[in-house]
Amino acid sequence: MANVVVVGAQWGDEGKGKIVDWLSERADVVVRFQGGHNAGHTLVIEGEVYKLHALPSGVVRGGKLSVIGNGVVLDPWHLVEEIATIRAQGVEITPETLMIAENTPLILPIHGELDRGREAQNSVAKIGTTGRGIGPAYEDKVGRRVVRVADLADDATLATRVDRLLVHHNALRHGLGLEPVDRDGLIAKLKEIAPEILPYAAPVWKVMNEKRKAGKRILFEGAQGSLLDIDFGTYPYVTSSNVIAGQAATGTGIGPGAVDFVLGIVKAYTTRVGEGPFPTELDDADGERLGQRGHEFGTTTGRKRRCGWFDAALLRQTCTTSGMNGIALTKLDVLDGFETLKICVGYDLDGTRLDYLPTAADQQARCTPIYEELPGWSESTEGARSWADLPANAIKYVRRVEELIECPVALLSTSPERDDTILVTDPFAD
Repeated sequence: MANVVVVGAQWGDEGKGKIVDWLSERADVVVRFQGGHNAGHTLVIEGEVYKLHALPSGVVRGGKLSVIGNGVVLDPWHLVEEIATIRAQGVEITPETLMIAENTPLILPIHGELDRGREAQNSVAKIGTTGRGIGPAYEDKVGRRVVRVADLADDATLATRVDRLLVHHNALRHGLGLEPVDRDGLIAKLKEIAPEILPYAAPVWKVMNEKRKAGKRILFEGAQGSLLDIDFGTYPYVTSSNVIAGQAATGTGIGPGAVDFVLGIVKAYTTRVGEGPFPTELDDADGERLGQRGHEFGTTTGRKRRCGWFDAALLRQTCTTSGMNGIALTKLDVLDGFETLKICVGYDLDGTRLDYLPTAADQQARCTPIYEELPGWSESTEGARSWADLPANAIKYVRRVEELIECPVALLSTSPERDDTILVTDPFAD
């Protein structure tokens, strides 16, 4: 059976939650493979709104196994709160429906404190972090000093892990003017939360491979967007993990050969939250209109998103680095009523035309977008469920996007409602 990886193809907020939910009906397993609770997915199901941050989108669908893979960094206190919130909305979450990889790194309170402390004192260039400890947790993972889920099951191991961690953190905290960590208090908090986390712990790499051999359909759910990838994003204004499709393998312990289809989620225009380059950003009435019509406020932070025209040059890059087989184009209805639409087809760098965004930050800052103009449409596309429901110019816009990014549209979303989706190519088709 086909297994599908879903990744955001821009700077996040592309509408992954709805598409993952739409696909999850046909999946047996839904897996988070990177990121933390700094990313948010909003699902609208039969009028009920679910806001997920750490939990995979599959939890709101009965009969699915939801998995948090080892590529995720997990705040156990936030997870417990989120489970309680979703349960209060009538969703059953048990160790039979939710599984956490034993080797998943934990985000501790000291990670958030360090995150916020460094950002507050950074007078050179703020990254725009959410301050939730994601980056410091990934740093400790690479530094071989992080506390992992399995460590919660053994007091001696937990104490050793915490001691190693604090040698590093207390030195950093001293430099930032923060008080040393209360070691015993931290260990006590971890022991207190352990019984609420350990029932979900499992060898995910083993279970995933068993599911694959049994012919189960697996949906790998990415967080954030490919342009925030630690290697291929607009560094240093990126997240602290790999976001592109290759991470689905290493973030779960299943081989890359298990991936059959990579679906990139793409908004019909471009948005970004926080700092960093944004070549097509609009600081005018059109940008304000996109933001208002698209309700562009972050699910996790509530921060207003920066808005701009569609950037096909950037999309070509992310389609390549993730090996996308198709895209899901979302929020087409937000473009309704624009007399003229613009698509960025390349950049001008000091008089030289480029068809990609260069890596060097100083060059990125000097790049100006080269636009191609297309006629807009006055008719509504909201709620369209077939090509016949779309205005001719809307279809022309979609087809031109396909040509420019060199990747076909597999799904087209025309509202937040789950069923307002036009299926072109089934990612789960064998």
